[in-house]
Amino acid sequence: CCSSMQQVLENLRDMPSGTGAKDIDLIFLRGIMESPIVRSLAKAHERLEEVALQAVRDDNVQLVTEILDALNNLTDKDAAAAELVKILQEPHFKCLIEAHDKVAAKCYETSTLLTLTLFQGVTFRVVRGEMVIARILHGSSIDRQGMLHTGDIIREVNGREVGSDPHVLQELLRDCNGSITLKVLPSYKDTPAPPQVYVKSHFNYNPATDNLIPCKEAGLAFSRGDVIHVVNKEDPNWWQARKVVGGATGLIPSQVLEEKRKAFVRRDWDMSGMLCGTLTGKKKKKKMMYLTTKNAEFDRYELQTYEEVARMPPFQRKTLVLIGAQGVGRRSLKNRLIVVNPLRYGTTVPFTSRRPREEEKDGQNYCFVTREEMEKDIKESRYLEHGEYDGNLYGTKIDSIHEVVAAGRTCILDVNPQALKVLKTAEFMPFVVFIAAPELDTLRAMHKAVVDAGLTTKLLTENDLKKTVDESARIRRAYSHYFDLTIVNDNLDKAFDKLQEAVEQLIIEPQWVPVSWVY
Repeated sequence: CCSSMQQVLENLRDMPSGTGAKDIDLIFLRGIMESPIVRSLAKAHERLEEVALQAVRDDNVQLVTEILDALNNLTDKDAAAAELVKILQEPHFKCLIEAHDKVAAKCYETSTLLTLTLFQGVTFRVVRGEMVIARILHGSSIDRQGMLHTGDIIREVNGREVGSDPHVLQELLRDCNGSITLKVLPSYKDTPAPPQVYVKSHFNYNPATDNLIPCKEAGLAFSRGDVIHVVNKEDPNWWQARKVVGGATGLIPSQVLEEKRKAFVRRDWDMSGMLCGTLTGKKKKKKMMYLTTKNAEFDRYELQTYEEVARMPPFQRKTLVLIGAQGVGRRSLKNRLIVVNPLRYGTTVPFTSRRPREEEKDGQNYCFVTREEMEKDIKESRYLEHGEYDGNLYGTKIDSIHEVVAAGRTCILDVNPQALKVLKTAEFMPFVVFIAAPELDTLRAMHKAVVDAGLTTKLLTENDLKKTVDESARIRRAYSHYFDLTIVNDNLDKAFDKLQEAVEQLIIEPQWVPVSWVY
């Protein structure tokens, strides 16, 4: 490239005046060609230009054999020669040389795998020069007829050979009028009836932006939280599925493929590790402890794609779990639900190792036990969560949850989000509601209104409000796959109405729950 530019410059200098070009234009052109910037661009282009690599030789196996013969007499005298012989005789090295020679000599069978072409619910690919049915979309006209199957080889269409170009096959099928006669070599593969699998998606998917999908037109778009009926899982990378609310069948990435894809994305932005630990402020420190250390660190790398679910008739959940940042209004919503319907809702009484005050009664606001007794129960995993504040232990006992449920009421819990790992089981059957913080401006206005109305004497700083918004965002990122419902608390009355309506629907409409709760 640089030599070509030099040739152009020499031609410009030697160009006769009778060419009709203006001298000022030639001077301007030479100035551009001699510019350091243009020369640097030319050098960069020359380096980036693709150059086909050619093997120096394709008989390296024979060459290595000759080298080994020549080194045999030197291995006893020279340590370097002995080491080289050992390396050349390694099985991995031999296989590498053999593979190189086969590629260099092009001694391999070309198996062209082309982009699949969709036609009436069938996709094709070329394997060893033959047109093979790669996939039949569930519910398509071809699938309903049951005449073609995955793996069948298409030889002719109405007496005309198909060849190895899927586009030719598509044109032949499009040009056919009336009946179509196919010459097919069957695969003789019995396909078992597909299992009834339903999954809840934990991510958004748009096939139009997916570079891995074999046929974008066959893709099925879905959103986080959609329940999807998987009708075919034969392909390890691409499942056939449709939404339970209706619509056509399409391709979605399999769980293995999506987990591999997400594993390459580092979640450095996820600060979920700050959700627990030591909470510092102007007041006393409150150190939270959990049964499993470094839970938040594990949560950062938890890959969530699909969750298998099953459809259940309406029933009352055992627990209602309210998750959210500190100061977002969870406790107000919990207390309000219990006041409105005390026969249906209840909550636990926390345990503590501190001494009761004069006006306190055991079992009313706290259950008072000794520190030794509480530490013993903690070691025996009898607490859902526990912490230490001002030298005293506090915690929520699992048995107290069962007592509320045994009384026929739904136990309302406002716990740390890490407790969801224990709660999201058939033992507790929770309905998890995330109470999200509103925008900072809205939260600021809400706090001012509460203070002006005299409903609180606690004044929050701008930094406190911002921490609430940031913590809410971190909880959403790290634990959204546990949530059944998200409510933005920008108005306490409206948030309560939404929460009450949602829990009422649970005893009216069927529910999709984790399959582990059923089987």
